Amino acid sequence: MKRAYISVINDLATDQRVGRVAKLLSEQKFEVTCIGRRLKKSPDLKNKPYKSRRYRMLFTCGPLFYACFNLRLLTTLLFAKKPALMISNDLDTLPANFMASRIRGVPLIYDSHELFTQVPELIHRKAVQSVWKWIENRLVPKLRHAVTVNYSISTIYRRLYGTRFKVVRNVPEKLEYTPREEDPAARQMIIYQGALNVGRGLELMIDAMHHLHNVRLLVVGTGDIEDELKKRVALKNLGDRVEFRGRMLPEELRAFTLKADLGISLEEDLGLNYRCSLPNKIFDYIQCRVPVLCSALPEMSRIV
Repeated sequence: MKRAYISVINDLATDQRVGRVAKLLSEQKFEVTCIGRRLKKSPDLKNKPYKSRRYRMLFTCGPLFYACFNLRLLTTLLFAKKPALMISNDLDTLPANFMASRIRGVPLIYDSHELFTQVPELIHRKAVQSVWKWIENRLVPKLRHAVTVNYSISTIYRRLYGTRFKVVRNVPEKLEYTPREEDPAARQMIIYQGALNVGRGLELMIDAMHHLHNVRLLVVGTGDIEDELKKRVALKNLGDRVEFRGRMLPEELRAFTLKADLGISLEEDLGLNYRCSLPNKIFDYIQCRVPVLCSALPEMSRIV
C-alpha cells in the first residue's frame, strides 16, 4: 500500500483542511499518517480514517520551538517506511519536508494556507519576518507541486517566485441539511467561529452588542486575545449577550452553526495576508444556510 505523510504544526484536532486531504488520500488507497504536535489541552483524535503522530514539545513558541519541531519532523520523514508522498502544510513545516523529499526522492506537495510571512504576528517583527522570508525565498522557487486557498495568494506567489500554485478552496464536505424549526420567542444568535486573534473584528462586534436587543453573540474558539475579549465583555457589562464557548471539534461546532441566524467574519485589513484571506468559516456558514456578514476584502467579496 502507498504511504502518505501529511505534516502541520497544529494539533490536528480542528484543522478541517488537513482532515479532508487525509480522508481523500485514504479513499485513494493511501495509508495516511498525519503529523502534528500535542498541546496540554489537545483532544484525542477519534474515529479518523488515518494514523496520527503528535509530538510533545519542550518549547512551545519561538525559534527553538520551530527548530526542534522541524528537526523531529525531518527525523520522522527520513526513517518513515517507504513514503510515496509528503504534504507540507504552511511554511513552518516546509524545511523538514523539503530536505526529506530531496534526500529520499519522494514527491512533495506544499499547501500554503496563507501568506505566512505577512501575518499580523510578523509584520511588526522585522527580524523574525526576515528569517521566514529567507526560508521562503530559498525553498518556494524550487517547488514542483504547490497549492493554496485562493487566487489572490496564488497570483502573489507566482509573481514573487515564478511558482505555479493551484487553488483548492476550503469548501467543506457536503452536509445533509434539514431546515430548523423557527421559534419566534427565542433570542436570535450571531456566531463567530475561529481563532481569537488580532484583526478579527471581534472588539467591534462586542461593542456593537450594546445596540442589539434580544440577540446573543456566540464566540467559538481560542486565541491570543481571548482573555482581553473576556475582560472587554465584563467591563461593558455584556455577559448576558456575549458567550464564549472555547474550542470545539468540527462535528460539535456544526450543531451550533446550524442554529445561528448570522455568521460573522470581520477580518481587518492588517497587511497583505488578511487582505487576501478567505476564511474557512465563510464556507461553513454557507454550508449551514446561515447568512454571512463579512469584510469587503477581495476574496470574500468574490464569494459573498
